[in-house]
Amino acid sequence: MEKRIFNFSAGPAILPEEVLLQAQKDFFTLPGVGMSILEISHRSKTFDAIHASAKDGLKKLLGISDDYHILFLQGGASLQFSMVPMNLMPPVNKADYIVTGTWSKKAVKEAKRVGTVNIAASTEAENFTRIPAQSELKLDPEAAYVHFTSNNTIFGTQFHTEPEVGSVPLICDASSDILHKKIDVSKYAMIYAGAQKNIGPSGVVLTIIRKDMLERSPESLHTMLNYKTHAENDSLYNTPNTFGIYIIDLVAKYLLSIGGLDAMYELNKKKAGLLYKCIDESSGFFKGHATTDSRSLMNITFRLPSEELEKKLISEATAAGFDGLKGHRSVGGLRASIYNAFPLKGVEELVSFMNDFMRKNG
Repeated sequence: MEKRIFNFSAGPAILPEEVLLQAQKDFFTLPGVGMSILEISHRSKTFDAIHASAKDGLKKLLGISDDYHILFLQGGASLQFSMVPMNLMPPVNKADYIVTGTWSKKAVKEAKRVGTVNIAASTEAENFTRIPAQSELKLDPEAAYVHFTSNNTIFGTQFHTEPEVGSVPLICDASSDILHKKIDVSKYAMIYAGAQKNIGPSGVVLTIIRKDMLERSPESLHTMLNYKTHAENDSLYNTPNTFGIYIIDLVAKYLLSIGGLDAMYELNKKKAGLLYKCIDESSGFFKGHATTDSRSLMNITFRLPSEELEKKLISEATAAGFDGLKGHRSVGGLRASIYNAFPLKGVEELVSFMNDFMRKNG
């Protein structure tokens, strides 16, 4: 198949075409190296340069200061659900968690193995249709940290501003919206993100951790589960995901070339706006899952009047070259994941397809 279809998958997700073409070019042999990007040693000068460039690109995009370590770890965000409390909950051994979906619930499950978890707020009773308001947060001023998930892929909700937590360290799972806009990293003690949504392939997790937080990591931790190990060895204690870091480097360069995260944010708002406009102007034929003020720019979740129509739309959309639109079983319906690399043209064509489907079946 020579023609690329429109990939609405929630992850692993679409990558910029420019990045894929560069990776294709370097796949067989890197210029001046004589071997594939997949074959180079993580101890080589070639990889040192790629690794440094990836970190530098992220620093420029997010304005990350020297107060933070940038680590490329393995095990995805799911391992971070355990590493965060193991490293950062002591010695207080209690933390606040804001629960807004499936992934934050999984984070809570692992944190409870380490210490006491206070559910600062949850919208589970409403099937996670919205983000809790600041006034709803019941925070413990003595908590080791406050943890939240910035974007919820399954339910299509997103924090549009960080929760205000006072002097308590703020930790964010940003797996599904990292780099979608500029954020003030200085507000966070730690940000972690699985790469497979917005910044690279699966198999690598970006961790941005404030250096003073490393003082909490107990020496009794297993070596590979200790953030100190990875910080002291610059992510190279063991063989890292070299190809994943290489792709992150290319993605960072691509984002810088288009004007950085402010430009990316404007495009993301435009793409999501088109889809939400289609939903809102459908006279109820399409119905969004998330409340208007909690809508995600990355994952648009919606339903049709019946499951039969939903199945029909998904089938016809797949045949028309729109892949990955089936919603998660927790919500049902459809989900259009339009991460950074998803093209505006693809959103425009999906909206046209949805309007045509509505005319024929409404």
